[in-house]
Amino acid sequence: MTAHVIADDAETLAVAAALAEEFRAGAAGRDAERRLPRAELDRLSASGLLAVTVPAEHGGADVRAGTLAEIFRLLGSADGSLAQIPQSHFVYVNVIRRQGTEQQRKFFFAELLAGRRLGNAQSEAGTRHVQDIRTRLEPRPDGSYLLHGVKHYSTGALFADWIPVLARAEDDTLHVAYVPRDAPGLTVADDWDGMGQRTTASGTVRLAAVPVPADRVLPHHLTFRGPQLHGATAQLLHAAIDTGIAGGALAEAAEFVRTRSRPWFESGAETAADDPLLVQRFGELALQVRTAEALLREAARTVDTARDRLTDDTAAEASIAVAAAKVRAAEAAVEVASALFEVAGTRAALDSLNLHRHWRDARTHTLHDPVRWKIQHIGRYVLNGTRPPRHGLL
Repeated sequence: MTAHVIADDAETLAVAAALAEEFRAGAAGRDAERRLPRAELDRLSASGLLAVTVPAEHGGADVRAGTLAEIFRLLGSADGSLAQIPQSHFVYVNVIRRQGTEQQRKFFFAELLAGRRLGNAQSEAGTRHVQDIRTRLEPRPDGSYLLHGVKHYSTGALFADWIPVLARAEDDTLHVAYVPRDAPGLTVADDWDGMGQRTTASGTVRLAAVPVPADRVLPHHLTFRGPQLHGATAQLLHAAIDTGIAGGALAEAAEFVRTRSRPWFESGAETAADDPLLVQRFGELALQVRTAEALLREAARTVDTARDRLTDDTAAEASIAVAAAKVRAAEAAVEVASALFEVAGTRAALDSLNLHRHWRDARTHTLHDPVRWKIQHIGRYVLNGTRPPRHGLL
């Protein structure tokens, strides 16, 4: 595969906006028929967007966090499923950037600039909690490894060229093994049947003695020693997706009311768009979306500030700002996507229109990690100055 190489933040935003509009047109049909977006992902790869965080010294645009968040907000407004697929891609690019050797960075950044995609094999089901990782890296006499385990919710793995696998070494420390999609012993099952994000193919990855060379394994546990932005960046993208879903739902609701809804007879209005109670409700919903967008921008700015001068304090500020944006974005996505039916009326509930995809995507994506714990960490930080933990989910 060959891919365009994007030069800077401005070009990144222009490409992302154009692709979002292109993807928006087929989003409802892809979701209704569960047509996996292979062609759309190929367009995404060829556009160069998946390589925009490659450092400048390796030929990339090295865009700011604000630009990266805007990519996901735009994609999320068009198709909540499609926006989720590259989230892990950028997370594991960050792992390479932070923990890779010079040789590893050189190899993988060249892969990214050529349009290669990273998936993920991170979460496991049936364990005590989300950080109870049981997949193992078994060392071999020649210094290589064998991977053993089963992963679930593996968004992007089905479409990936490389699948980063979170696993524990003999000493129980966390590592990431970057495994080719066609590696022997690795299988990806398209068994995701969630009510929302239907086309993410977030299925099961099975690893049966998968061979991994030593130079394809990175020490992820080192990421959390000292100040880091791994969690803040990952969560920023989740917040951007939710913000995008909220904005997309509001835009579709407004278009429906303008063109298809009837006014309530007691309003005295000639059109639904002139009904004063609907006008009021749209104002309330717009405030929710605008608040989410503003907090997303502020969070991205705080991440960029911390990236320029990384300390324990700046990293904590970034995590708290992102946590606030994630809480508000999740609330806005679920409420606005639900209120779509309230403002649009009975006809909006027709299954053939598939307007419920916005709510299904919002409700499914916002289950990724609980916002109640983000509020706890915000409260502790404000009240007692307690820095948030370095576990990668803040």
